[in-house]
Amino acid sequence: MHRKKRILFTAHCILNQNAVIRGWERAKGGFNGIIQIILENNIAIVQLPCPEFTFLGENRPPMTKQEYDTEGYRKHSREILEIILKQFGEYITQGYSIVGILGIEGSPSCDTLREKGVFMEELLEMLAKQGIYVKTFDVPEDYLEGKDHYILKEFEEFIHQQV
Repeated sequence: MHRKKRILFTAHCILNQNAVIRGWERAKGGFNGIIQIILENNIAIVQLPCPEFTFLGENRPPMTKQEYDTEGYRKHSREILEIILKQFGEYITQGYSIVGILGIEGSPSCDTLREKGVFMEELLEMLAKQGIYVKTFDVPEDYLEGKDHYILKEFEEFIHQQV
């Protein structure tokens, strides 16, 4: 059986750089180096929805966390996270290991570590209300696909600590 029952939830743009603000792309499609590490460790990927894309569209302007931190955007985030919350619960009930959540450092929505983004704040709070706590890791702002970067080694170490 190929199923390893290990899952990593990722910010949308890890797999789809077309969703980021125009001109801010850091890879041609997705972050291949990071994706390769995930797959080499037999971990499945669940792509989170992009709240900024679904809220303001593809041609949105750059905004800060403070600009996104509105009741309307938080409500939108909670609504699109409902199905994700059900997925977390079902996977855990069925004995899967949630390796973690992979976010984007400095993102007003998807930073999981420093100044948590609005979307990740909502997700982590919704998970905590259900007694679900997971480790997080962020792709740094200076990561650029195709360049040798310290983060690949750190991310691989993070993955090995979780599995």
